[in-house]
This record gives sequence, C-alpha cells and structure tokens, in this order.
Amino acid sequence: MSTQVFRSASRAARAFLSASHTAPLLCQWRTAAAATATVFRGSARSLSSYREKADCKKSTARGWLYGTLAFPAAVYLLQDHQLHAAELERTFIAIKPDGVQRGLIAEIVSRFERKGFKLVAIKIVVPSKEFAQKHYHDLKERPFFNGLCDFLSSGPVVAMVWEGEGVIKYGRKLIGATDPQKSEPGTIRGDLAVVVDR
Repeated sequence: MSTQVFRSASRAARAFLSASHTAPLLCQWRTAAAATATVFRGSARSLSSYREKADCKKSTARGWLYGTLAFPAAVYLLQDHQLHAAELERTFIAIKPDGVQRGLIAEIVSRFERKGFKLVAIKIVVPSKEFAQKHYHDLKERPFFNGLCDFLSSGPVVAMVWEGEGVIKYGRKLIGATDPQKSEPGTIRGDLAVVVDR
C-alpha cells in the first residue's frame, strides 16, 4: 500500500482516539468508518472534512455497522504504518557545483534510484557564503573551511532528500570515501570524483 493510504488510516485512528469525550460514540465510529472507507477507495481527502460533514443523528444503524467494520481495519493499518515508518529514513544529499557543471546530476540520481531509494525533495540553489558557513559549521576549525565555503557558494547546487530503508548508512557507502583515491570503484566518488576538494 502507498504511504498516502497509511497516512489516511493513521489520521482515522488518531481522530477516533482524540475525539471529544462529550461527542456521541456513534459519531466517533462513523468518523473512523468514513476515513477507512476513504482509504480503501484511495482518496486522500482529509479526515476533518468527514468529521464536519458527519451528521451523527442520522443513519444510526449504518453508522454502527460501518464503525464496527472499519475501526479494526484502521487500527491495523495504523500499526502497519508505524512499523513501516520505523524502517524508513531520510537523508540530505547535495551535488556540488563541480558535479552540476560536469553534468553528473542524472548519473548520481540514477544510482540512488537503482538502489531503490525514493527522491522526496529536490531543489537547485546557489548558496550564499553565509549559508555555506552554517552548513559546514562543524568544520569551522579546519584549515580548509574558507575554501570549502567559497567552493560551495561558487555555483548551482542540487539539494536532495532521499528516503528509504537504511538510506543514511547505505547512502554514505554509495557516495564513497571523501578522498576519491581511497573510494572503492563503483561508488560515486570512486567513479566520478577527481580530487578531494572537487
């Protein structure tokens, strides 16, 4: 099932559990039923619209029936989503100005895609020197800090967020060691990088 389905089921269960104690139980059941029915239809409409539209005084028998059938499904999907979400990670990957200038964007993106990771955000930016200094703040005391910041702000950078199981650890392996001479063949740096600072 898609992430959208899991999110819909999660919203259904949260709405049911957080519904006001003063609201009739029937309304809570119908809310869960409507949201779960939406999940199974593949619709991404928000649960709040169902709660607003739910007329808790009408169709009492149908509300109880839908609620009785839908609530276990919503809880199951919520639990499954939580297990699935625990396995997924997100990581930031940037293609620096020299990689962009050399036309390596498609090659680098395709390596992550072939591994099965999902690109969830991408943006081309030209970072300012101040932004580069914040980004590399942990390297501030290193002798190459100023040169690194000048380089990062020298042209367009492709900023990406990748998602997948183990993407943080495996992403580092896929990229390779910082020094291209020490990077294994088959890694991005091992195959494409020239020198440490480029």
